Amino acid sequence: MTRVARRVLALAVAALVVACTVGDGEGSVTSDDLKARDCFRGPFDLGPTFFASNPYRDQQLIRIQRGDDLEENSDGVMILVRNTGAVRGRLGQALEVGLGPGVAPPGIPIKADADPPLVGLTVYLHQTCHGKNVALYAVEGTITFSSLFSGDPNERDGGEKLSEGTFDVLVGDPRDQPSSGAPIPSEALSRVRGSFRFYFQRGQPAQPFG
Repeated sequence: MTRVARRVLALAVAALVVACTVGDGEGSVTSDDLKARDCFRGPFDLGPTFFASNPYRDQQLIRIQRGDDLEENSDGVMILVRNTGAVRGRLGQALEVGLGPGVAPPGIPIKADADPPLVGLTVYLHQTCHGKNVALYAVEGTITFSSLFSGDPNERDGGEKLSEGTFDVLVGDPRDQPSSGAPIPSEALSRVRGSFRFYFQRGQPAQPFG
């Protein structure tokens, strides 16, 4: 597992250690033709009902999901904000979304990116593709935040707890990347659009999650 994959997993695990009843919000995630290898192809509408953010140092992991079950049993979207302060300084601007350093399919050398995108996005289909561990990573596209939670679990200003934005990305399975290291073929990519709006809430004691 790569360094970035381990970091994303650690954030996800931290977000799921304690179940909670928060997660209210509104939004959408759709695709006219979502392609998931050996599992699903066709129109997709997530119909999200659960929205959460888990801050960690200068990062935060946003989860947009159908239902409040564990991520490993659900369909949803993970948005990794790699630098909360930098993104909050660019509200209203379309930010590049893409693979972070260290994300590559097996057998392809990892090349360090001196200026990785501030935001990463992953569509997971663990309910639709049960038992197949399907994750589609955004390889290009943009996300625009009109507001982003400050990242302080003890934040008292209601306006600083709001996360709101839209995205339009192309997602694909890194395993479809040629062994030469060339980009994933366009026919294997799927366009996904979405929006979200929710306020951070703390979950159970000592668990920053909402």
